[in-house]
Parts: sequence; structure tokens; C-alpha cells
Amino acid sequence: MSSSPPGGTTQPRERLVLLAICLAVLMVPVSLSGTSLALPAISRSLDADIVPLQWAVNAYNVTAASFMLAAGSLADIIGRRRMFVIGTTLFAAGSLACSLAGDIYLLDVARAVAGIGSAAILTAGTAVLASTFDGPARNQAFAVTGVVIGAGLALGPTTSGWLISLMGWRGIFLTQLAIAAVVLLLARIIPESRNSQGSKVDWIGTVLFTSALSVLTIAAAEGSQLGWTGPEMIALAVLFVVLMTAFVLAERRQAQPMFNLGLLARPRFVALCLLPVIFSFGFVGLVVLVPSYLIGADGLSSGDAGLTMLLLTGPVLVVPLLASRMLQRGLSSRVLLTVSLLVTTLGVAWLSVIHPGIGPLALAGPLLTIGVGQGLSSGLMDGAAVSAVEPARAGMAAGMFNTMRLAGEAVAIAAMGGVLVSLIKGRLADGIDAFAGKTPSNVGSLADSVASGDLTGPAAQVPAADRGAFTDLLANGYTGAMHTILWVVVGLCAVATVAVWFLLAERRADEPDEPDEPAEAAEAAEAAEAAEAAEAAEAAEAAEAAAEPAGR
Repeated sequence: MSSSPPGGTTQPRERLVLLAICLAVLMVPVSLSGTSLALPAISRSLDADIVPLQWAVNAYNVTAASFMLAAGSLADIIGRRRMFVIGTTLFAAGSLACSLAGDIYLLDVARAVAGIGSAAILTAGTAVLASTFDGPARNQAFAVTGVVIGAGLALGPTTSGWLISLMGWRGIFLTQLAIAAVVLLLARIIPESRNSQGSKVDWIGTVLFTSALSVLTIAAAEGSQLGWTGPEMIALAVLFVVLMTAFVLAERRQAQPMFNLGLLARPRFVALCLLPVIFSFGFVGLVVLVPSYLIGADGLSSGDAGLTMLLLTGPVLVVPLLASRMLQRGLSSRVLLTVSLLVTTLGVAWLSVIHPGIGPLALAGPLLTIGVGQGLSSGLMDGAAVSAVEPARAGMAAGMFNTMRLAGEAVAIAAMGGVLVSLIKGRLADGIDAFAGKTPSNVGSLADSVASGDLTGPAAQVPAADRGAFTDLLANGYTGAMHTILWVVVGLCAVATVAVWFLLAERRADEPDEPDEPAEAAEAAEAAEAAEAAEAAEAAEAAEAAAEPAGR
């Protein structure tokens, strides 16, 4: 039951509920973008190679994406407030473990725990808002929450860079722990609510989807180490296909599936699920990779790198308002979303000017352009995805969309990091012979260090007379690999721009709606037969009633 008064105004208790949800939701994007900025510092502190280092980000994304729908179903069963508290507690425990971790693998496990907590925070928090607020107050609450999510993604690198400069990388997780503690104190005033009709968790679908996503992310992250065409990678590819096939077959037999596969037959919904995946490469992946480059190849401090990243993330705070006004004035979402991809494509292409020693003024143009492209779509995608289906399936559509977004981020970050290492390794191999016997380690280890943003460590182990030339080799190899990554992303964004334009085309008025699943068609037929039978029975009763006076 919603407790807001009919007029939609909020009461003091409801404001505290909104504050608790917003503080918790703020931690989710900050934990993603902030941790990415800390990777170089974590690498130096824990002596971590690139693959386990990248899993400090990947583990969080994979568990958040995989457990989101299951957490939502459980919230309906055990209570939304209770699930929100459980999620916040898990996030706090993961943050505490991260702040104390003395080993990169322990840090990765802790990040996975925090990811599970973030999934529960997002799903249960959204459900709490929907059950607490009503009417205009509900719209305002969701609008505020959306702004908070955008602010977390935008300000995460900057605030994290400041915290690293002030307290070291562990300060990021201690700050998240402190915020989680405040949220748990405020959670006492959140009213409990459940789905009165009950719900059922699709455990088979959840396990299969989680396993398939984990296998795909592992393959993307480990490809540079295992060899992209090696037997291990082929085995992982086969396992992924088997798991996804089993997932599809299982979902078609589920009465309450994790994914309603029929929604994927709708072009508009497919386009809207494709958008966050592409932006995972064109925006989120760059939020992870660019800070490491600025710290390693450009020599910036963590604080300066965080400030520079505000050029990329800052527009996300402002541009969505502009996009909303343009939509209100009659510009179609199809045009806005396609333009957002086009602007992002141009920005990523422009970013290929990046090189060691580049200043913030030279980076301002491309980073701001990419940020504007992301901002044009960030305020539209969620609502458009939900609007692409009938109201009865709005919740499922939102769950599918968010799962695709987080899964896309997990795979994009892992793939871009893995390919970057492979490209750096290839470029270093071409020039490493000039330093035979002088380098501190093999090419693979050097590539790992460079991709994590650490050039000073390997260079410090080279004789002073060769140090400058060796540093130039590392920086140039890093830059060339980044350029290749950027142009691949440009290609992906360009193809997606064309695809989204056509997929978002309006459906013809004379085109009938088809049932999404054979089972739905059967249910519809059964319902029609039942209605006909009921009508026949009513007609017979009416005939009997009319005949009774005559019989008397």
C-alpha cells in the first residue's frame, strides 16, 4: 500500500525513506566508476596482475547483473524492506572486506559480495519507492533517484581520485562502508511491503544465466592469457553455448520465467536492450580504461585523473534535462536515441588523438562529446524500454533491461581489458629486443603492468641510461593499443547507430500484435473457449427463466 496522500505531497517520514534509498542507490554506480580509478593504486599495493586486477571490477558487475532479477523476486516474497536491509548489509560487508584485503583475490571475492548487495539494493529499493509513494510524489521520487544514479556515475571517478590522494585506495571502500552504515540506521523507518499474490523465483533460469554470464566474462578477461584461439577458450565458448541453450529451453518451460523470451521478438524492445550494451563499450568501458591511461602514460596523479574524467562524466548530470525538454517539444525518442549513438561514435573517434603528455584542453572536446552522447540517452532508455511493452509486463521489461545493462558492462569491461593486454603485448614484442637482458620481466608481465596503469614500476628496474627509452616504448605501446581499442568501439557504435534507427521504427497500425509465446496463444484460446462456454451457460439459464412462466 502506498502511504502518500492523494495530492502527491510527501511527508517527513517519506522524505527520510527517499533519503535512505538515494544514499544506498548512490553507492552502486560510485562503487563501479570509483573502483576503476583505483586500479593502478591497487595494482601497486597488492602487486596484482592485470587479470585478477580487472576482476575487482568484473566480479562486482557479474554478480550485480546475475542476481538482480532473483533479488527482485525474493523481495516480493520475504519483504522489500528486509531485502533492502540484506542488500545494504552485504554491500557493507563487502566494502569492509575490501578495505582490509591484503590479497587481490580476497579483494575480488569481497567485490563479488558487494555486487550481490548492490543487486538487492537496486531492486528492493525501487520496489520500496513504488510501494511508499503514490501519484505525482512517486514520479518525483523516481526522478530524484534517477538523478542520483547519474550523479554517482558522473562523480565517482572524481571523488574517488580525491579520496585516493587523501586516504589511499582503501579510503574508497571505507567511505562506502560509512554511507552503508547511515543507510542501515535510516532503514528502520522504511515500511515493510510484500506482493500479496506471492511470487516464485526462477532458480533454474537464475543459475543457468549466472553461469553463462560468468563463463562469458571469464573468457573475455582471460583471453589475453589463455590465447584467443587456444583450447581453453574454445572449451569456454562451447560451455557458454551449452549453458545459454539450456537457459533458453528452461525459460520456455517456466510458468514464471526469469526472461520472457517473447519480448525479444519485438524490434523496439531489442533496440532498447541493445543501447545499454553499446554504451557499455562507448562510455562505461572508457570510464574504466581512460583513468589508468592518464595515470600510467600521461603521468597524472589519481586526483588529477579524477578531475579530468569529470569532462567525460559531467555531461551526464546536465544533458538528460535537455533531452527531456526536447522530447516534450515533440522530438521523437527514436531521433534522440539515434543521435546519442551518433554523437558517441564521433566522440570516441575524436578521442583517438590521445597520446602521452596530452593536456586536459586537448581531451576536453572528445570527452565532453562522449559524455553528451551518453547523457542524451541516459534519461530516456529506461522509460522507453518499459513503454515498449504492455503495462502488465513493465516490471519484467525493466528487469530485463537492467540485466542487459549490467551484463553488457561486465562483458565490455572484461573484453576491453583483455584485448588491451593482448594488443600491448604484441606492440611491446616488436621493440623489446632492443632491451634484451635489461627488462625486469617477460613481455606478458610487462603488458599486464602497463594495462593496469603502472609504467613507473617496470621502468624503475631498468638501468638509468635506458630508462627514458624504455618508458617511451611502454607508453607508445600503450597508446597504440588504446587507439586500436577506440577504433573498434567506433565501428561497434556506428553499426549500432544504423541498427537502432531501423529497429526503433514505428510499428504499422495495420500490423497485428502476435502472442509472444506459444503458451500464451494457448492460454488465450483457452480463455476464449471459457468465455464462450460462460456465455452459452448464461443464455441457457436465461432461456429457462423465460420458459418458466409459460410452463406455469
